Amino acid sequence: MTPLKRFINLLRLDRKDVIQILFYAVFAGIVSLSLPLGIQAIINFIQAGRISVSWIILIFLVVLGVVFVGILSLMQLRITENLQQKIFIRSSFEFAYRIPKFKFEEIYGKYTPELANRFFDTLSIQKGTSKLLIDFSAAVLQITFGLILLSLYHPFFIVFGILLMFLLYFIFKFSYTPGLQSSLKESKYKYKVASWLQELARNSNSFKRENHHEFALGKTDHLVQDYLNYREKHFGIIRKQFIQLISFKVIITASLLLIGGFLVLNEQMNIGQFVAAEIIILLVINSVEKIILGLETFYDVLTSIEKIGQITDLEIEKETYISQNDCYNSISLEADNIRFHFPDSNENVLENINITIEQGEKICIDGDNGSGKTTLIRLLAGIIQPTYGALYINDDTFRKINLAQYRAHIACLTQGETLFEGSIFQNLTFGQTVSNEEIKTALDAVLLTSFIKTLPEGLDTKIHPEGKQLSSSNAQKILLARCIISKPRILFLENPTDKMDEETSTKIIEYLTDSKRHWTLVVASKNPKWKKPGTRVIMMEHGKISSDSKI
Repeated sequence: MTPLKRFINLLRLDRKDVIQILFYAVFAGIVSLSLPLGIQAIINFIQAGRISVSWIILIFLVVLGVVFVGILSLMQLRITENLQQKIFIRSSFEFAYRIPKFKFEEIYGKYTPELANRFFDTLSIQKGTSKLLIDFSAAVLQITFGLILLSLYHPFFIVFGILLMFLLYFIFKFSYTPGLQSSLKESKYKYKVASWLQELARNSNSFKRENHHEFALGKTDHLVQDYLNYREKHFGIIRKQFIQLISFKVIITASLLLIGGFLVLNEQMNIGQFVAAEIIILLVINSVEKIILGLETFYDVLTSIEKIGQITDLEIEKETYISQNDCYNSISLEADNIRFHFPDSNENVLENINITIEQGEKICIDGDNGSGKTTLIRLLAGIIQPTYGALYINDDTFRKINLAQYRAHIACLTQGETLFEGSIFQNLTFGQTVSNEEIKTALDAVLLTSFIKTLPEGLDTKIHPEGKQLSSSNAQKILLARCIISKPRILFLENPTDKMDEETSTKIIEYLTDSKRHWTLVVASKNPKWKKPGTRVIMMEHGKISSDSKI
């Protein structure tokens, strides 16, 4: 879909508001162009050398017209403010809804926080759309009505109108495509700079050394230079458009003054008509200038819509719902000859995986780094789907089951997962109704109760993004407690205690693997303590199961 089509579709969502803005613009245009006629009549009265009631009334009507145009502009402003708010709301929820549901293949190799930065293009769309709807609509209508009115004064002005239309068409036709392309390139490198600055902020401690800091500045300089190159190219197109506009204004202004004066001298126009025509011509030329200068805003809006469109075009998981009857009393998993490879490779990282997992088993998946244990656990958890083969859940293929239903019965803690900004309570419950007893049980299980009691605000303590103010051990405990609170049928864990001391780790492992816990536990870890209390150990080697033994 082209950026222009995306923009048209955006306007269609708020068709009523757009129509209202255009409706007010029509009235404002008509009233604005009636002012020169009033001025013409006033000048005629002045030339006659007499003051009359009609003259006073005309002045009053002209002033009233100015006030009316101002009121119409204020009404347009209110509508565009509503429109901006709607754009922001829709964009916010669009991003919030889609980001967690992106298919793995769609965001593989992409840095999702950088993708989320595209949301800031919403601000450009808000301001730009408002400006285009008000300024462009008013300018186009003023040009249209002005040319119609001028043609009534003399046939020559029809030629002026034709030349004007040709100019606008010429400028738009030959500058639209390169202007949009250069704007898109400029935006691309703008986000490269933003992404790099985000990396600096995320790893600020790594760049404190002088030579590391110099590297950061050097890379910033390189990225900024690329941005400036495309910015300069885009400015060159804008400058070319403005030069064409200046040339047009000089030629038209000189021609109209000469020809208008000639028509007055030959008594084909009176002085009042001449003044009115010049006012209309100035309004038309200013409207043309407004359109030409507004093209940069037009490019910015189309670029922003395209950038956001690149995110909203990413495929998301098929939407599913959970009915009251969608409930598993137990879950059994069966992998049938599963293979998996990443989107940018044809080499399988999982090969011929055949396993069956029954409810209540406590399984440790072990293997060297790169053996495929992490990929396997994420496949079983439904984060990724097999390239070949099938995963059966209670004798139903994974591709056909209700994914939301399955996830409602599992809990997953993946490597690299962090806490979000909010209170400890929110991080534990995600706003769900959970009893104090259930929270206490989970906190006791991960040995976090004593730490929570030391906090002045307890569970209401605010957590910074990624839990920066917490120790890595306590952050990991909160993530584990979150899994336990959800009362899952299956727990999928990746190195869940690797940041804890040995004594704490041992106690938590004993709790999670206790046969009294009816959940199925699948852990990917090289810690040997997971093997002894478990029921099974699966060894991975080069993407294959080398052994599957019961304890």
